[in-house]
Amino acid sequence: MANSKLLLAFSLHLVLALFVLDLANAQGLKLEFYKKSCPSAEYIIKKTTKDFISRAPTLAAPLLRMHFHDCFVRGCDGSVLLNSTSSNQAEKDAIPNQTLRGYQVIDAAKAALEKACPGVVSCADIVALVARDAVLEINGPFWSVPTGRRDGRVSIASEALTNLPAPFFNNITQLIASFASKGLSVKDLVVLSGGHTIGIGHCTSFTNRLYNFTGRGDTDPSMDQNYIANLKNRCRQPGDTTTTLFRFRWTLGAPKNLILATTLLWAKEEACSNLMQLFSMIVPLGLMYNSAQTLVDRQLS
Repeated sequence: MANSKLLLAFSLHLVLALFVLDLANAQGLKLEFYKKSCPSAEYIIKKTTKDFISRAPTLAAPLLRMHFHDCFVRGCDGSVLLNSTSSNQAEKDAIPNQTLRGYQVIDAAKAALEKACPGVVSCADIVALVARDAVLEINGPFWSVPTGRRDGRVSIASEALTNLPAPFFNNITQLIASFASKGLSVKDLVVLSGGHTIGIGHCTSFTNRLYNFTGRGDTDPSMDQNYIANLKNRCRQPGDTTTTLFRFRWTLGAPKNLILATTLLWAKEEACSNLMQLFSMIVPLGLMYNSAQTLVDRQLS
């Protein structure tokens, strides 16, 4: 019962957080936007997503990440999908986006939709719906996705580099400031950070903390020594570029996954302890449920 309430509360606030990210592109958004113009749109997207995730479950995390990377630059307008030209380097080719995966899922959904309803469903909506459906396919939470986004025609690599949160922050204050610049609260940050309970981590992201923290062949003294020993068994060489960790399915009831991933990927152990404190904010279910539901209702009215 407690887990089901937490799942509901999490889902409601996830709706809110993604909606805030979408404010730049929010005019006319509503649930079932395509009910008359393309009644089968959401079914087609869901079926296409299910077909891919059933064969490759590890695509769920990249698709969720793609949605986030799209939304953090110019709002959720699908601009992350645009290709570079001879005169412009697009978001897709910016350094933070060079590891994005799952474009084939978006392309397949778009192709199926064009057969059913030519020229109706935007790519921006496809990205948003695919992210939700992919998470759902790996036992993650469901959240309602208002649709009616318009596709952006501007995509600039430098904007992605400037706007997307850097993978390493010296302290939690920088991360909070990055989200605040998009109108997102600390609570939004905590909820969206839950996306890190799925996906993989590459040894190259943290082996410096295991083998050469200060340039003297040492380890990061702030990390648990038993944990370091365990990680060294998995990431055996400082230059290991192939080994990956954390092949998680979504486990909302186990924040340990999120904390472990955060401990590794952020440069300071302090950031992890701060996130643990922030994560505890989602425990008061009544507060979270009421605030999220009120704001979602207001924004969809």
